[in-house]
Amino acid sequence: MGADFGYRGKRLGLPEEGPGAIAPIGRRFGAIFIDWSFCMVIAYGLLARGDQQAAGNWALGVFLLMSALTVGTIGCTPGKRLLGLRVVSEDGGRLGFGRVVVRTVLLLLVIPALVWDRDGRGLHDRLGRAVQVRM
Repeated sequence: MGADFGYRGKRLGLPEEGPGAIAPIGRRFGAIFIDWSFCMVIAYGLLARGDQQAAGNWALGVFLLMSALTVGTIGCTPGKRLLGLRVVSEDGGRLGFGRVVVRTVLLLLVIPALVWDRDGRGLHDRLGRAVQVRM
């Protein structure tokens, strides 16, 4: 049976569906795939000079820079923008640069992103006090 906690995002005061609702997990994975692919292309073509092993390492740096700059300024990465998602603070405002960097570094560690709460937020979002919502 279990307790009824309501819909995802209810504790945060977010709507159940539509703009401002918690982003679906599938779209979030799609956005990270698009962003990582974009970073790999940049790293392979511009920084690693054709070395596939070095491209993966360079891609981590490109991802950190891209995510910190785009989420810190416009609230979404290119992949999130394409899939209609954005990152906001728990109170609905813009994330501060420090919280964006903390969130991104934890995301690059992968494991924190795989530990979710009942609202579907990864540990990287919880520690950065962020929420991924639909546009």
